[in-house]
Amino acid sequence: MKLWTMGASFALAVLCLVVATPGASNNDPLIERGHYLVGFGSCNDCHTPGWRESDGSIPVTDWMTGSNLGYRGPWGTSYPANVRLEFQRISEQDWLFMVRTRAGHWPMVWHDLRFLKAQDQRAIYRFIKSLGPKGVDAPADLPPSVEPKTPYIWIVPQQR
Repeated sequence: MKLWTMGASFALAVLCLVVATPGASNNDPLIERGHYLVGFGSCNDCHTPGWRESDGSIPVTDWMTGSNLGYRGPWGTSYPANVRLEFQRISEQDWLFMVRTRAGHWPMVWHDLRFLKAQDQRAIYRFIKSLGPKGVDAPADLPPSVEPKTPYIWIVPQQR
């Protein structure tokens, strides 16, 4: 009787863990692929506050919420978007169009995303969307003439 109870308790605990994991209740295999691509693709470096400082130990439930740490250079100051909120507002087709056509300010690597197969681009969208909304929008980008009121990294290209 005790063995059955322990087994049932273990099964219940596993079931609770699966249901509580964002995206896990969805049977879409692209969600797990997106999790891998977001982690490997360094998306968290900018879009997850504290990622680098924590040596990548931020829980998945806190990934991709944007940042108020700006990147300032000749273009002005750009901020990493809260992609979780963005993906609640746009469709998968909008995302695929953005990847194909959007240019952006450093450090966002739109050009690198274009090397991915369409299925991998979809996987990124589906994984992030599966996390659900969280956090607040990042500050609006600023023109070069405006001094940011937030912390920022100054990026000055050097010519040799």
